[in-house]
Amino acid sequence: MKRRLAVLVSCLALGLAPSLLAGGPAYAQTQVAAAKGPCRAVEAEGQPYTVCTVDLTRERVRLFWLGPDGLPYSSLSNLAGRQGPRLSFAMNAGMYDKGQAPVGLYVEEGREMKGVSTANGPGNFHLKPNGIFYVKGDRAGVLDTARYLRTKPNPDFATQSGPMLVIEGKIHPKISEDGPSQKIRNGVGVRDGGKTAIFAISEHPVTFGAFARLFKDTLGCRNALFLDGSVSSLYAPGLGRSDLSRPLGPLVGAVVR
Repeated sequence: MKRRLAVLVSCLALGLAPSLLAGGPAYAQTQVAAAKGPCRAVEAEGQPYTVCTVDLTRERVRLFWLGPDGLPYSSLSNLAGRQGPRLSFAMNAGMYDKGQAPVGLYVEEGREMKGVSTANGPGNFHLKPNGIFYVKGDRAGVLDTARYLRTKPNPDFATQSGPMLVIEGKIHPKISEDGPSQKIRNGVGVRDGGKTAIFAISEHPVTFGAFARLFKDTLGCRNALFLDGSVSSLYAPGLGRSDLSRPLGPLVGAVVR
């Protein structure tokens, strides 16, 4: 009973629904470390992650790509320097080409700067269905690309990436339970009718299967999207963290409303 109460306290601190406790061992393995800001340490299946949970009614989730000079921000430290203390967290937000331009849909402040890609090709982006993370007002969403095109949400911000990790409560059909590929990975899911956006990054290389189960089983997201691997990085001032990486393309962060 004491252990169950301890897990309940951890879940509430992270913003997880108490009902998740009924899900079994995966939920009991969730661990939360005290920290300022939206980001916390979480353990799932013995693997450490950092999870940043944003209440969109309190903070604005938005995308960043080009700075005032028309050039990509390129790094989390550059973005943090421009945004200052109002930026509570940030991470890379989708795949990009050699010129640091998004390879799929990119919308910023309601302006579509890159169109939706429905092309076939190699790599994770083209592991269909891929998907789109978007923000409209104080709600966020994750939809597979075909459904996004049917729904036409007219977002304030949007970024396309792939593959989808979780689709309507089910793991992507082409993601094996534990394949051979292990990388540092980051992604995003939504919960609470879109009022909560949940961003996660692995602290060690993990499989696609393990990363998808993190969102589905531990974080309770019915829809989640893979953002990238290898270049995955996080800015979390509440944890005293600002990762270095290769030059980045689109970025996502939370700022005070």
